[in-house]
Amino acid sequence: MNEKNVFEKIEDSIDSLKISEEEKDKLLKGVLRLKSQKINLMITGATGCGKSSTINAMFNTEVAKVGVGVDPETMEIQKYELNNLILWDSPGLGDGKEKDIAHSKGIINKLNELDDNGNPIIDLVLVILDGSSRDLGTSYELINQVIIPNLGENAKDRILIAINQADVAMKGRYWNFEKNKPEPNLIDFLNQKVSSIKTRVKEATSVEVEPIYYSAGYKDFGEEQKPWNLSKLLYFIVKNTPEEKRLSYIENISSEKEMWESDDELEDYKKETQKSFQEVASHISKNTLAGAAAGAAIGSVVPVVGTAIGSAVGAAIGFVGGLFGW
Repeated sequence: MNEKNVFEKIEDSIDSLKISEEEKDKLLKGVLRLKSQKINLMITGATGCGKSSTINAMFNTEVAKVGVGVDPETMEIQKYELNNLILWDSPGLGDGKEKDIAHSKGIINKLNELDDNGNPIIDLVLVILDGSSRDLGTSYELINQVIIPNLGENAKDRILIAINQADVAMKGRYWNFEKNKPEPNLIDFLNQKVSSIKTRVKEATSVEVEPIYYSAGYKDFGEEQKPWNLSKLLYFIVKNTPEEKRLSYIENISSEKEMWESDDELEDYKKETQKSFQEVASHISKNTLAGAAAGAAIGSVVPVVGTAIGSAVGAAIGFVGGLFGW
């Protein structure tokens, strides 16, 4: 017997609520609307930035295998459909002028493609930068000349910039390999890099961006992949996704606990990601109490990334349960 997906679990949870059948019907219709939503995420960057390792670490898939075949680089935009999540893996730039021109045209065409309702197909663009590189010229050209000019007036809401390979940003210096985390000198260096990127993009495009940094880790000679700050990257993506489309990620988030163990500890990104999922409840019902019930229903079936359901979620469910007497 196949395990129920998240929408079926939410429906079951709503069905068990002690509320009127009319209110249940409204909530279930709201879930039905969410079921039809798809999120289209384009992932791009310069050659060698670590797009494939990021995709493989974050999602339950290895469709973007690293280093497989004679020519592992993606030569055209690849589409990967993972239930309601659609990933567009674009080729890396930086392998020659002619290739870059061709790849840029492909990215521009995809960014300008519209769906049947006249809306852009691509919801979000994640631009990954190579933290180990001192020359980000190709990345700036991609961001300033290709991506942002083709995102329309709301470009700041549709572009995310993330610096990968934080572990080798200073050639491996100041990275604590035993604890899999950066030391203060490296954090200062990465923060300066973030500040520089923000300034250069703002000066070139007038768009304000808020880059983050992380390490997707890598597999080498049978070693396990050990990401750092991947939870923050996931939160970064989910929080910037339109609320009604956020549940599209849930079925595809990596189930490997090791992917989510190491973060910068500034915030509990796992819990914050779950809160972002629960905010979807407002799109199930505009009624405050019913919306709270929907939020509890979502919280009851959506685990904190990489862990069991947190106490905060349990408290929320208990509170709403008190309101409805269940």
